[in-house]
Amino acid sequence: MDVINAIILGIIQGLTEFLPVSSSGHIELGKVILNAKPEENILFTVVVHFATALSTIVIFRKDILELFKGIFQFKWNEESKFAAKVIISMIPAAVIGILYEDELEALFEGNILLVGCMLIITAILLYFADKAKNTTKNVSYVNAIIIGVAQAVAMLPGISRSGATISTSVLLGNDKTKAARFSFLMVVPLIFGKIAKDIFGGKLTFESSDIIPLSAGFLAAFIAGLFACTWMINLVKKSKLTYFAIYCLVIGLIAIGYVVFQKYF
Repeated sequence: MDVINAIILGIIQGLTEFLPVSSSGHIELGKVILNAKPEENILFTVVVHFATALSTIVIFRKDILELFKGIFQFKWNEESKFAAKVIISMIPAAVIGILYEDELEALFEGNILLVGCMLIITAILLYFADKAKNTTKNVSYVNAIIIGVAQAVAMLPGISRSGATISTSVLLGNDKTKAARFSFLMVVPLIFGKIAKDIFGGKLTFESSDIIPLSAGFLAAFIAGLFACTWMINLVKKSKLTYFAIYCLVIGLIAIGYVVFQKYF
């Protein structure tokens, strides 16, 4: 992978990890457009996911410190309760990821038709979430489980993880700003868990010539992630998700149209 392609894909990952347009779907579309080689994809994916996880930690560093403080003080306070909800929300995606890893990976092989269909589903979710009212509640334990299921479904390419989890949370009546905060924090442990699994699973290959493009991709994803995470919190608060619903609908239809054109023309 050359440096330019790495930067482009890094920016795509950084922006779409937080914006509700599906990072996995856009990365798959980007790989097809840029003709990225399959053997380069796994290591690059690990690197850019680490970059976006790191950007989340930077943005929410105070929240994360408060959570750790609540946990290690062994007190059942608001911080420890919130941490427990985050842990509960991780369970569905962790279980699906472990039991169906090979099946999920098979979906990430240029399946543009699936990406297009799932982007349209993302658009529908975002539209209804943007119209939701009475969003004043805090995330409950039951909500955490339901949001966790939404995150598990979002493992499909084209379903936006942030879009699915934030939309589900808002549709359950939760405060929009808190829904975004919960959505971004709940994915960090899963990302690091997946990275550790890939590293120790022996799937990664590395050559010295990869250093520059991987570094470029990492920096691009990290900087774009910082911007997108901050922007997304403000967008959710101001109920601006409909614009992303329209975007996902358009890109989904284009992806489906591309597949149809390739098959019949």
